[in-house]
Amino acid sequence: MELLITYDVATESPGGQRRLRRVANACLSFGQRVQKSVFECTVTSMDREKLLARLLKCIDEERDSLRVYRLPEPRERNVEVHGLDHYTDFDQPLIA
Repeated sequence: MELLITYDVATESPGGQRRLRRVANACLSFGQRVQKSVFECTVTSMDREKLLARLLKCIDEERDSLRVYRLPEPRERNVEVHGLDHYTDFDQPLIA
């Protein structure tokens, strides 16, 4: 399944800056960054649960915001990009 993950972490304190890094690293483990606080992830149902559990451990639910959207598939028909597209299709050969 294709997920779009967005977050807004309060970074006024050193703890907030650590949470921000942890959230970004968790997302990088399952997908790729497409904007500063936006990730696209292709995961199985089990990986989705692992990712969500990891993210919920990272955030402070009273200060931070986390949104997870399930994108309709196929991605190519439902995502429209204008300008630079940083998407890498990991199902295709990475070396040409």
